[in-house]
Amino acid sequence: MTPIALRKINVMRYITPLREGGSLPALAEADDDFKYVLKFRGAGHGIKALIAELLGGEIARYLGLAVPELVFATLDEAFGRTEADEEIQDLLKFSQGLNLGLHYLSGAITYDASVNDCDELLASKIVWLDAFITNVDRTFRNTNLLIWHKELWLIDHGASFYFHHSWNNWEASAITPFALIKDHVLLPKATKLEEAHKEFTSKLNEDVLRKIVALIPEDWLLWEDHSITPEAIRNVYFQFLMTRLQNADLFLKQAQDARKVLI
Repeated sequence: MTPIALRKINVMRYITPLREGGSLPALAEADDDFKYVLKFRGAGHGIKALIAELLGGEIARYLGLAVPELVFATLDEAFGRTEADEEIQDLLKFSQGLNLGLHYLSGAITYDASVNDCDELLASKIVWLDAFITNVDRTFRNTNLLIWHKELWLIDHGASFYFHHSWNNWEASAITPFALIKDHVLLPKATKLEEAHKEFTSKLNEDVLRKIVALIPEDWLLWEDHSITPEAIRNVYFQFLMTRLQNADLFLKQAQDARKVLI
């Protein structure tokens, strides 16, 4: 497998906040003349949300799901000084350095389960992915799915890997069957979970997961509230993913049982 790498861009212009996001992401323009949805290190859950976004997005991409390109986005210290909104100015001030950007899908519309259809295998794959990465935020209230050029695109994985907000007993979190899958917006359509399970457990392996975890910048692993080293933190994410992969039957059965309750 060839090495995985993300492009690096410099943020040139802050366009507008996207206030529907709890972490106050923003639309911005970069030095490559493309627009990006920026996720800031100075927001709510900080760099841990960026790590979850990075890992969740790149795992989804490797598995063949449609995810906007992720880029490392550098924010200069002078950026945002002219911003009139004090809340945004503070956010930009505390986000100097390396942030994360998602390529902006211009014209995309939010997926609505009551209006839009979804292929059963694709729905099953997305449900499996979210159970694997413990993503609590793909519900009817907040689907985090976009329709762009008649395709379904996955966004916003920052609420995944929620074990890292307490960092206690990650081993137990790694083998949870993930009961919250019952709230997944695509669960009613996920009739081919077994097929998705077989495909994804054959694709994912130690080499793939090591290379995806290795993408986490050192700068995002200097946690002030922990004495643990960046390399040790990376290893916990890797071990968490490997443990979940090795115990994938647990969350597969949980999703299947949750579907039985629905139907």
